[in-house]
Amino acid sequence: MSRSFSLESLSDSASSSCSPPPQDPRSLALALSSKMAIHVEGLLAIVIFYLLILMVGIWAAWKNKHAGISEGTDRSETIMVGGRDIGLFVGGFTMTATWVGGGYINGTAESVYVPGCGLAWAQAPFGYALSLVVGGLFFAKPMRSRGYVTMLDPFQQLYGQRMGGLLFIPALLGEIFWSAAILSALGATLSVIVDMDINMSVMISALIAVFYTLVGGLYSVAYTDVVQLFCIFLGLWISVPFALSNPAVSDIAVTAVKAVFQDPWLGEIHPSDGWMWADNFCLLMLGGIPWQVYFQRVLSASSATYAQVLSFLAAFGCLVMAVPSVLIGAIGASTDWNQTSYGPVAPVDKDESDMILPIVLQHLCPSFVSFFGLGAVSAAVMSSADSSILSASSMFARNIYQLAFRQSASDREIVWVMRITIFVFGAVATAMALLTGSVYGLWYLSSDLVYVIIFPQLLSVLFIKGTNTYGSVAGYVFGLLLRIGGGEPYLRLPPFIYYPGWQMREKQHRLTQEVERFVEQRFPYKTVSMLASLLSNAAFSYLAKYLFESGTLSPKYDFLDAVVSKHSKETMDKTTLVAHDTILLSELSAVKPRHTSSLAGTFINADVLRDEGSVSPDLEHE
Repeated sequence: MSRSFSLESLSDSASSSCSPPPQDPRSLALALSSKMAIHVEGLLAIVIFYLLILMVGIWAAWKNKHAGISEGTDRSETIMVGGRDIGLFVGGFTMTATWVGGGYINGTAESVYVPGCGLAWAQAPFGYALSLVVGGLFFAKPMRSRGYVTMLDPFQQLYGQRMGGLLFIPALLGEIFWSAAILSALGATLSVIVDMDINMSVMISALIAVFYTLVGGLYSVAYTDVVQLFCIFLGLWISVPFALSNPAVSDIAVTAVKAVFQDPWLGEIHPSDGWMWADNFCLLMLGGIPWQVYFQRVLSASSATYAQVLSFLAAFGCLVMAVPSVLIGAIGASTDWNQTSYGPVAPVDKDESDMILPIVLQHLCPSFVSFFGLGAVSAAVMSSADSSILSASSMFARNIYQLAFRQSASDREIVWVMRITIFVFGAVATAMALLTGSVYGLWYLSSDLVYVIIFPQLLSVLFIKGTNTYGSVAGYVFGLLLRIGGGEPYLRLPPFIYYPGWQMREKQHRLTQEVERFVEQRFPYKTVSMLASLLSNAAFSYLAKYLFESGTLSPKYDFLDAVVSKHSKETMDKTTLVAHDTILLSELSAVKPRHTSSLAGTFINADVLRDEGSVSPDLEHE
């Protein structure tokens, strides 16, 4: 949701002193796989696994093809939130599997393995677990109780369709870049263990994920997540005992605190790195909340209480699923690589730390065991990619197409828009995975923007009374400028704001001997940017409210209709249904007599908040 270089490692130690700017793992994988012949058994194992996932996805779509019809639920809403009848068992698995992706298991192992980082810098397991706990405690119940369908609904309801469109941009980029990054990592991993062509493996994986998401929506995604999470757990745990018993591996209890082949894998946090560590941890804990993949599961729960319980179950699941990855990272740090088929030079000395998990599977485990582990990695990647693609298409179909442009669109039309965008977004993510060398850096930057822009907006819309569109725009701009101003080494984007404590650092690439200079921001500028966005939202909202209500500014200057029309019965820009089931503004275009139930259910919020006991502060005046 973000250390040397894999997906999960993007979030916690990516900018820390223990991990300089990374390499593209696909190029590293090509160098590794060039040494090996193709493994027929490995290909057979992958084919069997992919067929299993495909069949489960199709079965789930067939089983639930009539879901929600008897209750009058629109088909489009059923695809987006599964008819709001996802139970604890399937819901807990699908929410956990969404977090436990290819980046999560690869990056946790990498962070533990990298000398100077270690377990102390493997923040994702605890960061994402706390993110789910915080989300369950404070965000799941109000979002589910108010009957929303996507994460962007409350923004469009309070701030209008234009602001909702602006907030859609970082949300969409985060989902697309995340999918592209993990697909790229999957291709690299497959090439290491079975010497499969990277491009072919990425395309086949993406096609399967897109196909079952296309036909079954959230139901297919959720049921395949159950199988995938089981494969991840089984595949990694089967691999660990064999790797631990390899003669080249020393006692990990000794190497945890004593330097044998490299620094102890427990790692440490130097006082000078404390602010960076805290900044990255806050990014994971709080920045992991405002993602559609999370709220899609929350909103699919059968009740607000179930939504909270799902979050807590997933938090526990994330911690449990991180254990084998931590052990594999520790095994890599405890291995005398000179005694293995890998060669005398350790992966860290070849700039291949990000591939430590597939390297351990390939060189420290028997072939049949490494194929089980490969299935685990494939499962992890697909369980995240399908969720992100569905999330992106749901936000576009509902919040952009339906609410902003086609309020009168039929349910069938929305379903087709979703199907088309699932295919398009899947194709874009696949193309980026194959063609863009900086996809990891793009995802890293977009995940930061989700944290510094969307998270404070979500806090404001749910918990701060009186915010309006003017404050939302100000918060958006402040957060964007302060984060972009800090630069991004992965994209070679230089900073134009040098925060206190910045340092100029150099990194020499071991393979090319090329020296790269970059600015390291040691100040917690990401969290400061988030707080500045939050405070500016509140400050400018109250300033605009005072200026217009006191008469200092004429009502004609309220060009966003955010203050003067505050108490209008229409609280969402030209799409809100009111208690009288009529729309009063004469300038609106004709609307079909029957509105989709998802629209009606979302925007007559005073009627659906019984579970919460109170209405939103900004709806009390209606």
